Amino acid sequence: MADNTTPPASYTYAGAGVSIEAGNALVKAIGPLVRATRRPGADAEIGGFGGFFDPKAAGYSDPLLVAANDGVGTKLKLAIDHDAHDTVGIDLVAMCANDLIVQGAEPLFFLDYFATGTLDNGVAERVIAGIADGCRMAGCALIGGETAEMPGMYAAGDYDLAGFCVGAVERGEQLTGARVAPGHVLLGLASSGVHSNGYSLVRRLAADLGWRLKAPALFDQEVRLIDALMAPTRIYVRSLLPVIRGGKVDALAHITGGGLLENVPRVLPEGAHAMIEADAWEQPRLMAFLQAQGNIEPGEMARTFNCGIGMVLAVPAELAHEVAAELEAAGEAVSRIGEIVEGQRGCTVRGSTETWGGRGDWQAQHLA
Repeated sequence: MADNTTPPASYTYAGAGVSIEAGNALVKAIGPLVRATRRPGADAEIGGFGGFFDPKAAGYSDPLLVAANDGVGTKLKLAIDHDAHDTVGIDLVAMCANDLIVQGAEPLFFLDYFATGTLDNGVAERVIAGIADGCRMAGCALIGGETAEMPGMYAAGDYDLAGFCVGAVERGEQLTGARVAPGHVLLGLASSGVHSNGYSLVRRLAADLGWRLKAPALFDQEVRLIDALMAPTRIYVRSLLPVIRGGKVDALAHITGGGLLENVPRVLPEGAHAMIEADAWEQPRLMAFLQAQGNIEPGEMARTFNCGIGMVLAVPAELAHEVAAELEAAGEAVSRIGEIVEGQRGCTVRGSTETWGGRGDWQAQHLA
C-alpha cells in the first residue's frame, strides 16, 4: 500500500523573517564608510567577533579609559515617520562622544547597535553613514557594531539605535569638577537645535497642534520644520580638546535630558551653586517657537530642553576671555552665561520679564 503522506514543509530562517543574505550585503556595503573612520590605534575594519584598539598607537602612555553609551530617544520616530534617516547616526555618536569630553577624555572608538523587525538595507545604510560621519567629526573609529533583525519585536518600518563609545585621558588630567569654586565663570556653547532630548514633548505638540512638518517653519521660511527639528546634535570634541589639554577648563556639562537645571550640578562640588542668566544669550527661534506653541513655562523649558546651550564650561575668571576667544576661533558660538556662587550644590536659571516668555521676573532652581 503506497504511502501518500506529504512531508512537512522545510523551515528556513528567511521564512521566519530573517535574511542572512541581507545582513551580509549590509556589512559589505558599509565597509567603505567604516574604513573612512580609521585613526591611530584602530584600522576600523569590521566583520570579526570584536574590534581591537591600541592606546599606545594613539599616543597614550598611562591612560584612564572612560566609557559612555546612549541612544537617540524618540527623535527616531520623527526620522522614521518622515524618511529623515541621514543624520540620526550623528546624534547617536554625539550623545556618547560629548559625554566623554566632559570627563576630559578623547573619544577613541565607537560601536553601534541597530535593531529592527525587518532589515531595510537602504535605511540601514543611511543610518550607518550618519554614524560614520559622526565618528569622523568626533575623531573616533567605528570598530564594530551589531545589526539585529528581530521579527515581531518592532512595528513595520521601526528601528532602534544604541551607541557605545570609549575614550581615554592621561592619568591625572581627567576633569572631575573638584577645582570648581565660587568665582568661576560659566561659558555656554551654542547648540545646533533641540539635539536629542525633549522629543516626546515635541512630538506631542506636533500631534496635538497639527503641525505641517514638511512646510516651511513659521520662524524661518527657508527651512522646513522637520529639517529644523532633525538638525543633528553638535559634536564639541575637536574644539574643546585643546583648551582642556591646556588646563584652562575645570568642569564641563553636556546639556542633555534634564536641561540646564539638572546637568550643570552634576559636575559641581559641594558648596558650589551655578547661577545662570537667561538674558545672557538670545533664545533661538526654534526654542521660542516650541515655548510659544506649548505655552511652556520658563522653568519647564530649563529642565526639558537645552534652550540654545549645548555645553557649559566652568573656567577661572581670569581665563574666561582667553578660553572664549580660543573656542570662537575653533568655530563655536560662545556666551558668558553666569557664574559659580557659594551655596548648596545645584543650579538656578533666572530671567527678566519677557525672557523665554516670562510674564515677570522669574527663576527656576534645582538642588542636587
